Amino acid sequence: MAQMRIPGVPLLPGSMILDVGKNHFPKTQRFIRYKGISMLSDREPVTRFNSDGNEQSCELPSLYAPKSGPKMPAWITYDKKVLCFYGYFQEALTEVYKAAYQIRKIKLYYYLEDDTIEISEPKVPNSGIPQGCLLSRQRVPKSPPSHHEFITLLDINVNKPIKIYDRVYQITDCDLFSRHFLNRMGINVPDPVQIPVDPTYEVRKFADRKLYVPSNKHFTLAQFLKFDGKVLKFNAYWDDKSEFGEIRNLEVLYYLADDTIEIKEKFPKNSGREAPGTFLKRQKLRKEWTGLPLPGDDSQTTILNVLNNRFVADPLRTGNKNINYYKDSDLQIGAHLSIFGRDIILTDCDEFTKDYYKKKFGMENFTPIPNPAMQSQKRIQNSDTQLPPYNGWGDFIDSEGNCLSIMPKIPPIDIHKFINLDKLILRFGAKMISDIKENNERVFIVSFHLIDDTVQVYELAMRNSGFLGGEFCKRKKQLLPDQNIFSSERPKFYEPYHFHIGATLIINDHVFNLATADEYTLMYMEAHPYQFPFADVETIVAKVREALRPTYKNFVAKYLPEVVDVSTSKDCYKCYIRSDIFRKALIELLQHHINDHEIITLCRAFNFEKPEDKCDRELIRSIVHWEIQRDLWNDLNRVKEHICHLEPENVGYLNETKLRATIAGCRLPFSIDLTNLLIKVLKKNSEGDIEIRDFLSFINTAEHRTSSFAPQPMRKICPKLPFIERGRFVDWKAFIDKIGLEETLKNET
Repeated sequence: MAQMRIPGVPLLPGSMILDVGKNHFPKTQRFIRYKGISMLSDREPVTRFNSDGNEQSCELPSLYAPKSGPKMPAWITYDKKVLCFYGYFQEALTEVYKAAYQIRKIKLYYYLEDDTIEISEPKVPNSGIPQGCLLSRQRVPKSPPSHHEFITLLDINVNKPIKIYDRVYQITDCDLFSRHFLNRMGINVPDPVQIPVDPTYEVRKFADRKLYVPSNKHFTLAQFLKFDGKVLKFNAYWDDKSEFGEIRNLEVLYYLADDTIEIKEKFPKNSGREAPGTFLKRQKLRKEWTGLPLPGDDSQTTILNVLNNRFVADPLRTGNKNINYYKDSDLQIGAHLSIFGRDIILTDCDEFTKDYYKKKFGMENFTPIPNPAMQSQKRIQNSDTQLPPYNGWGDFIDSEGNCLSIMPKIPPIDIHKFINLDKLILRFGAKMISDIKENNERVFIVSFHLIDDTVQVYELAMRNSGFLGGEFCKRKKQLLPDQNIFSSERPKFYEPYHFHIGATLIINDHVFNLATADEYTLMYMEAHPYQFPFADVETIVAKVREALRPTYKNFVAKYLPEVVDVSTSKDCYKCYIRSDIFRKALIELLQHHINDHEIITLCRAFNFEKPEDKCDRELIRSIVHWEIQRDLWNDLNRVKEHICHLEPENVGYLNETKLRATIAGCRLPFSIDLTNLLIKVLKKNSEGDIEIRDFLSFINTAEHRTSSFAPQPMRKICPKLPFIERGRFVDWKAFIDKIGLEETLKNET
């Protein structure tokens, strides 16, 4: 059903009404026959609405009267026929103070076959604007209110403006073909119009104009032809009196062809300098030098501003300065040359130079001047260079490198530490000392890296503490407290000897007390007593000996009841004392002259190993069977096959390493402690190898039935002294013998 538009109402949804009386609905035809040619209609019919609201067809305009135009279609008749028009448009300028606008020339092409237009701008050198195609080929609509129509040939003519997309183009001329074509069509074409002068062209023309510069050439061709290849050679030296300076041997060359001077430096052997050494490149040398000239000072031309923005060169050279250069008459033995502020002294010359001065100047005296010998030491020796105070930017070593050298070098690495101390870390357990109660409960691990003396702090996470564990302080060197870092002296950092049990460290304004250390740290410190004095057993024993000398008998008598005698016979006397009692005795004896680390060192040095209690073999067997049944392990044949592979000769015994590998490879559900207990109770030969038959029988749950086992800690099952508990008991007899005061008192009495 057709729709009708309501007159005077915009074409919006809801503004259309149905045409109920229309009953003919023809289908649009796409094939037409135009002027005897069958063709496809590829253009939609252009429709518009008149003032009454009815549709009104818009046919394309034509230059011909009805039934008088060409019989062929336009795209065949006017194929490759283009009308060319010349014109310009005016563009406003806002940033050029000498021109309010500029004139831009254009070419307008009108294609007759489809009424399309193309506009291009000829390129102008040094215009400063992008030029070329301004409008690509297309049908251009007219400006409002006729925007529903397109520009045709009737709208384009000479001396007639045309508005295309809000830009007004003024047509000034056309080519001969366009003029003849329009005349044949009955269109009068006016005479060409002259294009206005572009203001910016005058500005560019004035800027490109070359100023007249008077010639200042000095023709030296005759001098060049006469003295080409002739050079005066002098020996000279320069006494460098600056810091780290020395005497430099030089060779002065004077070229007679153009009065230029070149100076080369003569390096002695093994001087460390690279050759050739050009001290001064070849040039004319000024006699007076007052510093680097400002821009324009060394120019040979003076520019005069005679009128407003009118500049001319000064032909009289009133502002030029006469520059005096060194000539051959200024060079002689003993003369001083000023080379840009450096005083050069001529000491000798060659034979050609002597002959030249004899013939030209009549000189006879060519006695050389003695050249000072190279100083064995530098003129200014100041190894302790006073550095400026540290300002807090960057690292102190980097700031020091910037002060000592223009191009700072990477700080050298201690190759001894890099090779021998790589991956060696001292770890200490620490507690924080703070006025805040919660901080005192926090536990930290302080790691000291021996390779570069850096410190790293980690915090151990504790449940319900409110503090997250992890990295507390990144790895870096830590400054010692109570020192002024903003000074010229290099600051001091924590060294290895600052770390020991009982030490107090200040790291990032936090106070830490080192309370414990791991076994590796204690062993390393004891192995390097020269580096860690608190781990030197001999020094600590000597200090205890001197303190015990006046009260030795009372000390021994006081703590003798605490000594436990474990002697098995009269010939083998063994006794020990607990470490806590031993610590109390040393603190009472030396008070604050001994610290915790020294006490721990003595306890470890005189460690007493208590005899271990024997483990119950059947109890260990019950634990092993209980673990096997709990894990549902049943692969005994795989264990036998693995042992046969390790011992193909079937000697009946297996060493401890291979047995541990078998337990791990066959996935026996044993922990490390249980494996240690199992190896301890198995039968062994004289060499310590474990009997294979006993091991297979021990883990065979079908062969031996065991009683049920209640889980309990391994430490209670088989008591032992772990390695980390070394020093819990002190060998009292070994300690007294090491003190050596017993024999001394006997000899005195």
